[in-house]
Amino acid sequence: MYIGTIALGLWFSATSCNGLLADEYAEWPVNIWCWGLFAWYYRSGERKQRIEMLTVVAFATPMELFFSEVWLIYEYQRDLMPLFVPAGHYFLFDLGRIFADKLKENLALPVLLPLVPIVFYGAWTGGDTSAVFLLALVLVFIRLGPQPRLYAAMVWAALAMEIVGTSLGNWTWASEVPWTGLTAWNPPLLVGSFYCLGDVLVNLAVVKFEGKDRLEVNA
Repeated sequence: MYIGTIALGLWFSATSCNGLLADEYAEWPVNIWCWGLFAWYYRSGERKQRIEMLTVVAFATPMELFFSEVWLIYEYQRDLMPLFVPAGHYFLFDLGRIFADKLKENLALPVLLPLVPIVFYGAWTGGDTSAVFLLALVLVFIRLGPQPRLYAAMVWAALAMEIVGTSLGNWTWASEVPWTGLTAWNPPLLVGSFYCLGDVLVNLAVVKFEGKDRLEVNA
């Protein structure tokens, strides 16, 4: 359900359902579907899941607005953030947990190894110098964070979603990262580090509400 919603939703919004809808209405069916699905999961979920859902949206919305409207590291197809994006963040978060649950604890770092030579290639060519710093950030999350498997899974899940979104033109990343002097591909190779940061914040917030040491990876 998550993969289909994300992939088809991005395609529908980017192409206006292959031109069947006027551009100004292209996002609305996706908005309605995503928030309807979000509401269904919320209604059928337990207290912990509901807290997670609200927390993801509470963090994702201002972060998206800051990144796209203030920092300007990427720009959406129709300028403003689509309304379906915060709900989509929860779908990707939960999808990452599903993948993480299938990953052995000792594989959290090894699954990132295929990215390492690409990181150095991006730095050497100057096309994605930000990847070096983002890789270091991901490694810190995996080594010190409470859910290393989730962070490793999110790196790949986020990259896959970002490749789809940027290929369709839903959003475009800036080739030069404002305020930093760094460069980035479209999408940045280690864009998943931003999602890892969001996951850490969600974990800390839910722990506060739940009074537990850490969240379980299982959905």
